[in-house]
Amino acid sequence: MAAIALPKIKLPGFKLPPVEVGKLVRNPLVGLIGAALMFLGAVVAVFALLGPMGAADHFRAPLEPVFREAPDGWRDALRPAKGAPRIYEDVVRLSERPLSPNRAAPRPATPGAMPVFAGGALPPAPILGFSSPSPGGLLPIIAADGRTPAQVYARPFTANGRPKVALVIGGLGLNPRTTQQAIDTLPPQVTLSFVVYAEGLQRWIDMARARGHEVLLETPMEPENYPDNDPGPYTLLADGQPLETVKKLEWILSQASGYFGLTNYLGARFLGSPAAYDAFASSVRGRGLAFVDDGTAAGKAGGIPRASAERVIDSKRSGADIDQQLAALEAGALQRGQALGSGFAYPITLEKVAAWAASVEERGYQLTPASALTVKR
Repeated sequence: MAAIALPKIKLPGFKLPPVEVGKLVRNPLVGLIGAALMFLGAVVAVFALLGPMGAADHFRAPLEPVFREAPDGWRDALRPAKGAPRIYEDVVRLSERPLSPNRAAPRPATPGAMPVFAGGALPPAPILGFSSPSPGGLLPIIAADGRTPAQVYARPFTANGRPKVALVIGGLGLNPRTTQQAIDTLPPQVTLSFVVYAEGLQRWIDMARARGHEVLLETPMEPENYPDNDPGPYTLLADGQPLETVKKLEWILSQASGYFGLTNYLGARFLGSPAAYDAFASSVRGRGLAFVDDGTAAGKAGGIPRASAERVIDSKRSGADIDQQLAALEAGALQRGQALGSGFAYPITLEKVAAWAASVEERGYQLTPASALTVKR
């Protein structure tokens, strides 16, 4: 084969002897050095992509402090609405402690333990061990040790011997402005109740609990003038079969987590039916919840923690009338040692309650969460 004559080249700027490219390429030493450099480059690239050996230990150390801040209940919260969770084994191994959602709150030292409360935010929901998944979402349950959602989601309270005055402000979640006003301007001892159909319900409940408010979930119940006055598609009906009542109630309960009990929205006809109320109370009892009503269900028991408001403070929407009802609430507490009132999140109601609550304890009363007035009966 005829040899191909390659040109002789000179490197500009350097006084070097002419280099024959052909001889350089055919030099075994040059080929060996080139191969070694290529191999070293490949090794560097692999380490850059995969990391050094023992990478699991390398990544575990800095992530441990973050994982320790994960809130209780995260496993339940991450379950899909339907079917089993699709988690690969490696993901389970790497996610044994999930990343924190950055919500600061007191946390129990052991799973499901009662949190230490210092007067500020209530622990984020769901608390581990007090819910189970369902097709519609999480449902409250009684924990294995017998503690109930009514206990762990209520605002902690210690009586000081003074007459106790409690208020429930309802209708929250539908109007963002008044809902935010109630959460921000009312003291944390005021119990807030939320409409189950509210958009962003869990977010509102989380915000309320972060400000120290315990929460009730409003249960639409059949009024006397139904269906002219229709509380919505999941209204509990007085003549509904017990199974129908339970299914509707489970849908209601599955819409959020973090409430210690239920309250009624309307419901004079439903609560007036012994059979309907028994089916409702049985389901509430099995879930470990309380029931606080606006006075419509006064005297009803059911083996559940119960409280009934003795007056609605804003049945007349005027500042003078609301002031009068709040004064009457104080008088009732002075006579009987405690009193519970209820109201709606009207702007005038929120304004008057905020002003009243700011000074009620100076008059010798103890502002009290509604859960502290419930009695199992």
